[in-house]
Amino acid sequence: MKAKNTSSVKNIVLLGHTGSGKTSLVETMLYESGTIRRRGSVKDHNTVSDFHPIEVEKLKSVYPSVTHFDWRGTKVNLLDTPGSSDFWGRVPASLFIADSALFVIDSEKGVEVGTEAFWRMAERANLPSFFVVNKLDSSRSDFDAAVDAAKEHFGRGVVVVQFPYSEGDDFHAIIDVLKMRMYEFPENGGKPDKLPIPKSMQARAELYHNELVETIAENDESLLDLYFENGQLGEYEMQSGLHDSMLKREIFPLFCTVADRNMGSGRIMGFMGNVVPGPVDKPLKLSDGGERSISQDHSPSMFVFRSESEAHVGELSYFKVTGGEIHSGLDLIRQGDGDHVRIGSIFVPQGKLRTEVPGLLAGDIGVAVKLKGVHAGATLTSPSDPFECAKIHYPNPTNRVAIETEREGEEDKLSQALSQIQLEDPSVRVEHSQELQQTLLHGMGEEHLRVIQHQMKERFGLDIVSTKPAIPYRETIQKRVEAHYKHKKQSGGAGQFAEVYLSIEPWYEGVPDRDDLNVRNVEEIDLEWGGKLVFQNCIVGGVIDNRFMPAILKGVMEKMQSGPMSGCRAMDIRVSVVDGSMHSVDSNEAAFKTASLMAFKQGFLEASPKLLEPIYNIEITLPGDYTGDVMSDLSTRRGQILGMDSDGTLQKIRALVPLSELDRYTTTLKSLTQGSATYSQEFHEYVAVPFDIQKKVMEETLDNSFM
Repeated sequence: MKAKNTSSVKNIVLLGHTGSGKTSLVETMLYESGTIRRRGSVKDHNTVSDFHPIEVEKLKSVYPSVTHFDWRGTKVNLLDTPGSSDFWGRVPASLFIADSALFVIDSEKGVEVGTEAFWRMAERANLPSFFVVNKLDSSRSDFDAAVDAAKEHFGRGVVVVQFPYSEGDDFHAIIDVLKMRMYEFPENGGKPDKLPIPKSMQARAELYHNELVETIAENDESLLDLYFENGQLGEYEMQSGLHDSMLKREIFPLFCTVADRNMGSGRIMGFMGNVVPGPVDKPLKLSDGGERSISQDHSPSMFVFRSESEAHVGELSYFKVTGGEIHSGLDLIRQGDGDHVRIGSIFVPQGKLRTEVPGLLAGDIGVAVKLKGVHAGATLTSPSDPFECAKIHYPNPTNRVAIETEREGEEDKLSQALSQIQLEDPSVRVEHSQELQQTLLHGMGEEHLRVIQHQMKERFGLDIVSTKPAIPYRETIQKRVEAHYKHKKQSGGAGQFAEVYLSIEPWYEGVPDRDDLNVRNVEEIDLEWGGKLVFQNCIVGGVIDNRFMPAILKGVMEKMQSGPMSGCRAMDIRVSVVDGSMHSVDSNEAAFKTASLMAFKQGFLEASPKLLEPIYNIEITLPGDYTGDVMSDLSTRRGQILGMDSDGTLQKIRALVPLSELDRYTTTLKSLTQGSATYSQEFHEYVAVPFDIQKKVMEETLDNSFM
């Protein structure tokens, strides 16, 4: 299906904690609109949006999917996203190209950690949002508690548009306070009867109706004047006010549904078509910080928000048309490098199915095949009207694992597979660490990493062995020492001779200059692994020729890359070359490099060396019932609690924890909180490790050196 114009397109992302019923709601909407003839279910493994084998196996969304339906002339594109924290890294791209967000709340569980996390994402994206409380037929459904939690978490802008006549086994009707009527459903769901609101519910309906009207009027001066004049607002004025207030994120309407039984979806679809903001209301964010409207009157342009590869098809590029009309055979320019890209076949996605179309208008979503060199995040524009969309920001990975192939000789194949996976999932980070001599795979959780390894086997035929990743410790010193080394070698031909005297001391920001040294030249080197090396040439009288200084620095740097104490990299040191000697024939760069390396090594080991470990700042969001257990566990991990904040029924714990203690932490956290907590992590600093850990690391280094 192709939209008639940009005004008749809506792109809506569905967000919610895992198990809230997003995929079931998508399925019901597709069925209710007549797009599909038979309604599938997650339990029966036959939904349109969860079609990957791994999703069928796990009974939950792992990948975002795009579906669409027509509702009375409006084309609605739905972006169904994963709710599990292990796959949140795939969500930002859908948020970036959506015009509005629909949050699905489980009526039994209320606002869960995932809902709150997605809310923060939508807030940062300034995305108009609305809610649906699902599963109202559950025996433990509590609509009022869910509404109270939503208002507590997301503010008084959350306004009830619908409430259930009854809940649990007796659920059969929804009362709509915008339309001021009751929708009563057949036992098996479907098209409801439109009935007057029963007298027993009239007072409650009027209370919600007045709250809705007053909230709309408060956010629009013209409507407020109309409200004061007439004492009420008509349905058209209310819809217009809701649209404008949603766009400004002042109002967040709340609806009801039982998605599994097709109860309530039609009214929500009507609201999507008539009220919810679309692409004409949401300008593009540009890389230069500006904005640009989405219009079919602009030159043709498109933004690729997702890439994936499919067997027998090749590279698929999911895109949003950001201007004009995109059609097959069109030539565009890829922003960033200026390469020309010709558009081939264009398709409209419906889960795993794709229908070829001649073109798509601004605001719509499509799939293009085999766009050479085009990956997620690319902006393609007309040569005459260039611009570049802002970058999509993905969350930092929280888990890492070291991987290698089970069979030798497959290293190139592994590298190619990892590159492809990174293109498809930018939340994955691959690190080929020379320091640790490991290939590290970073992901959002252990399940995320397992899915990637499953892809390795199924798609690329690679059997992967995973091991515990090493810790990138650092070395430094605590006191000043003077070091000397004379390198002298004679082996029949030209000899080698170099002698250096080094002063080695700790460096820190603001360290005072030394009055006892005649410093001729200073090099401050920001080390690629963090920290600094300050290298000072203090030679007087020409005892060492200036041309040998780079070789002396090279020897020091080489040893810092493989620290003298444990083989870990050294940092934050000031080295001063204070004296030495050379030979007119036998001195050369190699000799001075060796002499400085040995002098630095010996001096370092005498300067009270200490081992540093990486400390991470972590933030854990969890229900309050589990805070005691989580904080106790953090103390066993040498964690330092920085503070705890309340956010409605949820708690946020902030702590500093050594990286060595975060191995498999997501699994422990899920176990402690029954899967209801999430956490993020960010590097903070390097600090000294306790003596017993330093001793253990040095012993392991010594053992490995003899293996």
